[in-house]
Amino acid sequence: MRDQKLHYILKETFGYDHFRFEQFKIINSILDGKDTLAIMPTGGGKSLCYQIPALYLDGVTLVISPLISLMQDQVMNLKEYGVDSVYLNSSQSYSESQKAKSQILSGKVKIIYVSPEGILSPNLAGFFDNINVSLIAIDEAHCVSQWGHEFRKDYTRLGELKERFPDIPVIALTATADAKTRVDIANQLHMQTPNIFVSSFDRPNIKYMILERHDEIKQLDEFIKTHHPDDTGIVYCLSRDKVERVATALNKLGYKAVPYHAGLSQNERTMNQELFNIEEKIIVVATIAFGMGIDRPDVRFVAHLDLPKSIESYYQETGRAGRDGKASTAWMIYGLQDVVKLSQMLETTDADEAYKKVARFKLDSMLALCEAAACRRNYLLRYFGETGAETCAYCDSCIEPPTLWDATVDAQKILSTIYRTNQSFGAGHIIDVIRGSKNAKITDRRHDTLSVYGIGKDQPKDHWNSVLRQLLNLNYITIKNWEYRSLALTNKSQEILSGTIRLQLRKQDESVASKKTAAKSDKKRISAKSSGADHGQDALFDALKELRNRLAKEKNLPSYIVFNDKSLHDMCAIRPRNASEFLLVHGVGQNKLDNYGSVFIDTINKYLV
Repeated sequence: MRDQKLHYILKETFGYDHFRFEQFKIINSILDGKDTLAIMPTGGGKSLCYQIPALYLDGVTLVISPLISLMQDQVMNLKEYGVDSVYLNSSQSYSESQKAKSQILSGKVKIIYVSPEGILSPNLAGFFDNINVSLIAIDEAHCVSQWGHEFRKDYTRLGELKERFPDIPVIALTATADAKTRVDIANQLHMQTPNIFVSSFDRPNIKYMILERHDEIKQLDEFIKTHHPDDTGIVYCLSRDKVERVATALNKLGYKAVPYHAGLSQNERTMNQELFNIEEKIIVVATIAFGMGIDRPDVRFVAHLDLPKSIESYYQETGRAGRDGKASTAWMIYGLQDVVKLSQMLETTDADEAYKKVARFKLDSMLALCEAAACRRNYLLRYFGETGAETCAYCDSCIEPPTLWDATVDAQKILSTIYRTNQSFGAGHIIDVIRGSKNAKITDRRHDTLSVYGIGKDQPKDHWNSVLRQLLNLNYITIKNWEYRSLALTNKSQEILSGTIRLQLRKQDESVASKKTAAKSDKKRISAKSSGADHGQDALFDALKELRNRLAKEKNLPSYIVFNDKSLHDMCAIRPRNASEFLLVHGVGQNKLDNYGSVFIDTINKYLV
């Protein structure tokens, strides 16, 4: 009986024929009253895991959500499906908040979105004590963990909810949590012997590309023009200043780009978020504050111009591309300064040594992904404890396998130079000595008289940067003084200096890799797009897309909330002629049929032969 009703809700409300991944098991775990931890890939349908139980159960479901924009997006989306939901957050005026509370007390609302700060505030705590709460859902649950990559103080207090609602099941959802983080999430939330469900971490539609930084704006421009000239994307930068510089540069190059970071006014952030939701072919340049829980399905690329501090961060951010399952790209450039900067930020923080130890491991794992000569996808899956194929044929390492070279002699030159300059100087100075620079910093210290002076003048600076960075990543050298970023040898250094081992490093030739992977990428992308719709139906698809966008604009909604592209392609394939046939379209439930069925069927009928 339960199974039948769950499938009915899935189809009647949300318009889906089948549950995906572990959704059905997760939902049944909740309905059995069990605390539940669900790890599912971005775009895998995490929200349905609490939305369907919310409609099945009496009472209301509380959803703890980290961002105001995410709450607003989810409520807009649910209302389009005919589900009564509200949010309570600091963006509301007093009257708006009172109106939402009145709706809740009327018994009509099934889902309430609230921030972690809000749910723990005395004002709302008393309010929720007087309503029938049937389920508590905690979204972006990696924020709960002390090992999580997005630290937010009030998330760590959410275990208090178990004391206030001891008999109410809790579901925690996230796309990224390794085994240690999963255990920590369950402990922090005071879960009682939770059921843990881990779906595949694989995103087969995402192509991973990681390159060494040479000229970041030029490289980004070449990447977009080659792979995604007419697509929507996100570019992530570490600092606010860099976000502004990159957005300005992209606009000068002819792209439609907007910045997003915490330094902008609330109005600017809201406006740019809305532009991203509504506009076609738009690029948002942002700090990592942008995009958590983002629902736009047609983001075709995510580009990182700075190195993320962990695999979890990287996976979470790249997962914002291709939520509709179509071919998309995760592209990143990085360099030696990224390694130094992130290491310095970590070592100078006030965090305790246990946290630093875990953070060092996460940064080392991120660097290992960048330097890996084998399949990027396989490395990511293994990091999260999942077994994948040795090769995926859809990352830069598989499409154009990197060249390995014997770097033993060059490594010896760098290690010897660090040693002979008393392990007291940074990377720039070491490379200047090796290349025989005549600048005053070299000559004043008489480093031009050392035996190592000029021993690498036959190679460009980029070559030595690459070797030095890989030695740092492989722990053959370390940063001794964080203020001056001076380099020192490690215990492993002797292996190379003595010739005990032969060191193989990855040779990175950005121009060759970029050109060769570009052609193959385009073939992949064209093939993936072709599978989405018959090209003979392009005229109908364009007409449906125009109708969808016009209706969305009239209702001040993101177009994908009316219908995403997958639904439009399904309409082109099925060509429904009446209401019962329109219900066969992916993502069409009863409410969407009532709201949009007639106008879309009329448009489709014009193309029927």
